[in-house]
Amino acid sequence: MLKNNKKGFTLIELLVVIAIIGILSSVVLASLNSARTKSRDAKRISDMKQLQLALELYFDSNSGYPSVINVATLVTPGYIATIPTDPVGGGSYLYAAIGTGCTSYHIGTTLEDAGHTVLDSDVDATASSGTNQCPDESSSSAKTDFDGTVAAVYDLKP
Repeated sequence: MLKNNKKGFTLIELLVVIAIIGILSSVVLASLNSARTKSRDAKRISDMKQLQLALELYFDSNSGYPSVINVATLVTPGYIATIPTDPVGGGSYLYAAIGTGCTSYHIGTTLEDAGHTVLDSDVDATASSGTNQCPDESSSSAKTDFDGTVAAVYDLKP
């Protein structure tokens, strides 16, 4: 009597295992995608708080806010280490110096999650414009603010 000592997997068994692995990996990747979105939004919120602190330090030294956020106004004097950029596009955040003598500002960013809980406590300021003379400018010029009432815009004012 001959015994079949061959051990191995059949083609059907291998295909079933591959299908199960594929389903599990798609579930894991889908959950990781939402975690990445939350992570990017958390970075944006953190960047807004850092910019707000740097702007307050600038105000204490100059009795007004800068006309623009850049290396010369915030990094070189030492108010912040680097100017933060958006994690996806790499662009800068929304900023507008407002009021006579730039005594106020409006900063903001668009979050990917329009239902984020932090949007319940932000400013939701409407756009405004006016002529300002910022401490770091040689002449007054028209300032245009952004609309912070848009659903997914997280915006702050002093």
